[in-house]
Amino acid sequence: MSEDLKPDQLEYYKQESLLKVDYRPPATDWMQTPTAMRPGAFIYSAKPKNIEYIDFPNARNWAPIDEDWKLPTNWKEIVIQGIRERLDKYRSFKVFMDICVRCGACADKCHFYIGGGDPKNMPVLRAELLRSIYRNDFTTAGKLLGRMVGARPLTIDVIKEWFFYFYQCTECRRCSVFCPYGIDTAEITMMARELLHLLGIGVNWIMEPVASCYRTGNHLGIQPHGLKDTLEFFAEDIEEVTGVKVEVPMNKKGAEVLFVTPSGDFLADPGTYTAMGYMALFHEIGLDYTFSTYASEGGNFGLFTSADMMKRLNSKIYAEAKRLGVKWIMGGECGHMWRVLHQYMDTMNGPADFLEVPVSPMTGTRFEHARSTKMIHIAEFTADLIKHGKLKLDPSRNDCRRVTFHDSCNPSRAMGMLEEPRYVLKNVCRNFFEMPPNTIREQTFCCGGGAGLGTDENMEMRLRGGLPRGNAVRHVQEKHGVNQLAACCAIDRATLTTVCDFWAPGVKVTGITELVANALVMKGEGDRKLNFRKEPMRGEEDGHV
Repeated sequence: MSEDLKPDQLEYYKQESLLKVDYRPPATDWMQTPTAMRPGAFIYSAKPKNIEYIDFPNARNWAPIDEDWKLPTNWKEIVIQGIRERLDKYRSFKVFMDICVRCGACADKCHFYIGGGDPKNMPVLRAELLRSIYRNDFTTAGKLLGRMVGARPLTIDVIKEWFFYFYQCTECRRCSVFCPYGIDTAEITMMARELLHLLGIGVNWIMEPVASCYRTGNHLGIQPHGLKDTLEFFAEDIEEVTGVKVEVPMNKKGAEVLFVTPSGDFLADPGTYTAMGYMALFHEIGLDYTFSTYASEGGNFGLFTSADMMKRLNSKIYAEAKRLGVKWIMGGECGHMWRVLHQYMDTMNGPADFLEVPVSPMTGTRFEHARSTKMIHIAEFTADLIKHGKLKLDPSRNDCRRVTFHDSCNPSRAMGMLEEPRYVLKNVCRNFFEMPPNTIREQTFCCGGGAGLGTDENMEMRLRGGLPRGNAVRHVQEKHGVNQLAACCAIDRATLTTVCDFWAPGVKVTGITELVANALVMKGEGDRKLNFRKEPMRGEEDGHV
């Protein structure tokens, strides 16, 4: 495969044969093209109990395929007032509404457009769905000239169109890399979703985790005793594999570090193996750290809901750090967690003046870039350990794994963490291969299931959105024999498993710290032959070449 092929030239771009839907561009103008709520392309609506729990408006039973969405009688005034308030509050929102010249530089950059061909999934046109209402009600030209300047009135059909397409955006921000004006289309999606929530229009795959996190501190609703039991089971598995007994520090006051990770690492494979990797690594270096049963979630589905909800859910991290009296915070492998922490946390929940600038107790490295948030990423912490020779590693233990790396959208594009994961992987794996340049780093493709879209009812759209990444994985699979895709994001580890099964069968998904734990030679370990998946670490017995 050439590294600069156009989407319609991709070898695996076989929509009709693989996804069973003949999606050709419509013959009508986009304003006249109705929205078709077909199964597999939308997510189920939020359940009333979840809406009520977090005090969002208009909780009721409804479904996207219903004719009547049971909106408030003054729904139009609610939306227009919501737009007005956000224009006043967020200068970026007004700028993004005004400055787009519809040049089309972003048009073919969205993975959903590449995988589906629907013009309304071109970022420029998806933004027009909202921008057209802005022009109609908030600009003189729109009020006078209407459709001639891209303006249209707000109708029920527009609301349904917003729901359908703004939940086919994973807020990955790839389109923004190519925008000559720097428009952040993800911010437009966030605003559109906020407006929909004013009417009680949301998806359950997002709102249930939000409600659970607000209630228990994590998306999965894990109670404190359940989390304690889970981590103790992990410790038993670590001991069974390595012969080393590790401690499970929980709610430990006075610990130096509070460690926060996505709850998906506690209950969902392959994230569970990454969680065991954290525990083995911290035990080996003697890190004085603690888990928290209160701040038991680093992920934040508030990012996919509203700025206010994002703030509410994130506040528990600093609150728990203060209660436990830790010095600084370290976070695990989670993508959207790191966009919230890196770009919003200090403004929303800071300043964290009760914490210290993170300093590695093993190397003495002072992480000055975290001076504001007081929180660092596990990948940069591990890279620093390796650089200073603080880990005994045997990368040959990963020789049966031929690894490539998926730059998770938020750590890569949002926080610029590009080299640290690669540095770690190249030191724990001897067989590492990059995907094509236009599919990684700042230009990385999304997993197709981020921003709360990783559920099964919209599987068609997930697989369409996952085509570009799956195609790049298939390329290195055929060229280099790659059989493992590493990612430092819990959502990626969950959704890319499905993407690889469909587009690149035979490639397994792993976390970075899982591979670190494979290579880690622990003090006191026995004759270790298995990884935490209880597969042989060497040879062909585990099905790898």
